[in-house]
Amino acid sequence: MASQSAGSVLVIVHTPRGSRNKFKFDPHLNLFRLAKVLPTGMSFPYDFGYLPNTKAADGDPLDVLLLMDAPAFCGCGVESRLIGVLEAKQQENGRSIRNDRLIAVASAARDYGQVRGLKDLNSHLLDEIERFFVTYSEAEGKSFRVLARKGPAAARQIMRAAL
Repeated sequence: MASQSAGSVLVIVHTPRGSRNKFKFDPHLNLFRLAKVLPTGMSFPYDFGYLPNTKAADGDPLDVLLLMDAPAFCGCGVESRLIGVLEAKQQENGRSIRNDRLIAVASAARDYGQVRGLKDLNSHLLDEIERFFVTYSEAEGKSFRVLARKGPAAARQIMRAAL
């Protein structure tokens, strides 16, 4: 997009931080629909969204966990920079597929403004993010296993392959 700065990506938020409700864009109706409700006591640790015009191995747009100071809203486009990826494998009904999670920082973020890569984040925070995705998948009867934590170059490579 012309309004974005070089190297930035536009993340579309579908689920705000702190929400138990997970939303998903329905292209047939051209709106966001409720996809599921997380169990009591569980909520999204950060805004969760996707990169438009991409297609991941699971057939959906690439997933992005977006670090920023306060939650956005469903459908909000946020100029962001990729800081890394959790390369992951998900198993469901005996079928195994890649289900990577890109991690980005909102370009306007103050609290995360200096973060350029996963190495700049506290390792406990990354452990908690991984644990969220494992627990989130288990609640749906799926397994989620992180294969590697990689930096911004790997995240951009995954994005280019999904365009």
